[in-house]
Amino acid sequence: MELLKKSDAILLGAVGFPGVPDHISLRDLLLKIRHDFDEYVNVRPIHLLKGAKCPLKDVRREDIDMIFIRENSEGEYAGSGAWLYPGTAQEVVIQNGVFSRKGCERIIRYAYEVAKEKKKTLTSISKGNALNYSMVFWDQIFKEVGKEYPDVETHTVLVDAASMYMVKDPKRFKVVVASNLFGDVLTDLGAAIFGDMGLAAGANLNPERKFPSMFEPIHGSAPDIAGKGIANPLATIWAVSQLLDHLVYEQWGWKILDAIEMMLTERIGLTVDQGGTASTKECGKALADLL
Repeated sequence: MELLKKSDAILLGAVGFPGVPDHISLRDLLLKIRHDFDEYVNVRPIHLLKGAKCPLKDVRREDIDMIFIRENSEGEYAGSGAWLYPGTAQEVVIQNGVFSRKGCERIIRYAYEVAKEKKKTLTSISKGNALNYSMVFWDQIFKEVGKEYPDVETHTVLVDAASMYMVKDPKRFKVVVASNLFGDVLTDLGAAIFGDMGLAAGANLNPERKFPSMFEPIHGSAPDIAGKGIANPLATIWAVSQLLDHLVYEQWGWKILDAIEMMLTERIGLTVDQGGTASTKECGKALADLL
């Protein structure tokens, strides 16, 4: 953490390996960085690139153009709970969702600011009909903060309905704000509809820039294909585009996305998951050549 603290930004490769417990690769590394560097904003673009294959029928490219803003520091992934009477007939596990006023207000306000800047609608993902504490609280704060943004059109959608609408009517979503768990799950669905996990990237932001922000592919480490040289590097490269945007090199961020779209459109240097035959290295070299 002391080494990372000196960085302007962090590019994280996908982590995880068979035999390494999840609490090592996830809680003691990825979540520790997010928490200790107060990277409370997770931004995941759900954008159908030119040339990318969408499994949905009769959907135009412009219909899939969302920005998911996920709370990244607490909520369902706060790690709070208890394991009582292990190994007995009375065994009980408790997993707490932690929703603070500070945490909810700052992520919801960030989402409102993005929607205002981009002149887009803002949708809050909730489950207030069943989660009678956490999501009722979330809904309340969404309304409270919304009073500061009267020009932003807002919607609140239950998470189960949102998963259906993302498939049946994706164009209804533009800027979306969600809790840690809901944002995590729905953006994997988003990756499926805009071309597969091999293209999906995410940013973990400390907006105040007190600490470095971190950029990563949202997929796992795919140990089943380790060493075969066929992994798709484009999600990681899209994360680099986000990193460049954060460092105020937006023109290069756009150039990287343009190069990825050219590869997808002209079928240049694509790995097997995108219907090509290129190796990981060949895919990376093709993109570098285009740049």
